[in-house]
Amino acid sequence: MSFPSEYKSKLLQVLEAVDLPRVEQAIGALARARQENRQIFVCGNGGSAATANHFACDMVKGASYGRQQRFRIMALSEQIPTLTAYANDVGYEHVFAEQLKNFAKPGDILMALSGSGNSPNVIHAVEYANSAGCYTIGLSGRDGGKLAPLVNLSIHVNEPHMGRIEDAHLVICHMICYHFMDTESVI
Repeated sequence: MSFPSEYKSKLLQVLEAVDLPRVEQAIGALARARQENRQIFVCGNGGSAATANHFACDMVKGASYGRQQRFRIMALSEQIPTLTAYANDVGYEHVFAEQLKNFAKPGDILMALSGSGNSPNVIHAVEYANSAGCYTIGLSGRDGGKLAPLVNLSIHVNEPHMGRIEDAHLVICHMICYHFMDTESVI
């Protein structure tokens, strides 16, 4: 079997194991946040930052444009000057939590992505969000790390390979976004 064939085969197995009822719960939480005009924050590092940014873009444009209700969502990883200032002056583990201290209110949502489930800045963000009364959603991989038991809703991809974890996280984010894009009418 060629490498691409083997990768695809393993990825399909990972996708078959995605806990769809938990994805539905995430959709419900985000729909409520939109209905209640709550802020949604999303964060991650590396590939997870790229997925977080992509997710925010899809929700701000694709799931909001031309619709009566819009999502209020911000990717904390997009705030490059703020992120690098905190990383340089305070410590990289604080780059997301410190931003949340400026903006998060009780009832808001933090969606945190971490392939390992152990990224210190993601964990600190979730800890702060929990203490501030936010609803927390975590997308993790491998054994779930510290993230999976820390969040209100864990969508865990039980896979050791980072590429397939990130692939599955992107598919999960698309399931969420496209729920709103494909099932709701544009006005």
